[in-house]
Amino acid sequence: MKILGLTGWSGAGKTTLMVRLIPELVSRGLTVSTMKHAHHAFDVDKPGKDSYRHRAAGATEVLVSSEHRWALMHEHRGETEPNSADLMRHMTPVDLLLIEGFKRDPHDKLEIYRPALGKPLLSAGDPSFVAILSDAPVPDTRLPVIDLNDVAAIADFIHRRCRLSSIK
Repeated sequence: MKILGLTGWSGAGKTTLMVRLIPELVSRGLTVSTMKHAHHAFDVDKPGKDSYRHRAAGATEVLVSSEHRWALMHEHRGETEPNSADLMRHMTPVDLLLIEGFKRDPHDKLEIYRPALGKPLLSAGDPSFVAILSDAPVPDTRLPVIDLNDVAAIADFIHRRCRLSSIK
């Protein structure tokens, strides 16, 4: 399974790009899964539901399954938050795993950079970044810069970088 991250500062458009990029890659015959880091508390369950009650009662993991999908919820219960490599072990192998966030983890990453946000480049001095996706010129970088709005060009880069099968 090939792995590539998309990261950038809050407001840079990571999720917007992901939802545009996934169909482009899938249309090329690739299987794609995603992993996203959330900086806030979140819950995929609803109070009152059986699975919520199982977790509230102290279960470490609760798996919910139906005809259309299954979901596994794991409570840390005071354990350290896992990094992306730890979490990847739970993923079913696909052609490409796109990771949103996890900007300090060592996997290869594309930086989504918008100078208008007034934030510094994350990629400066970090060898895990392999390209910058931007809506403006990016001076003083050793990395290739790809137009953030050119989804096909970004998919082409990912295809080459990850050495994925032929474009269909």
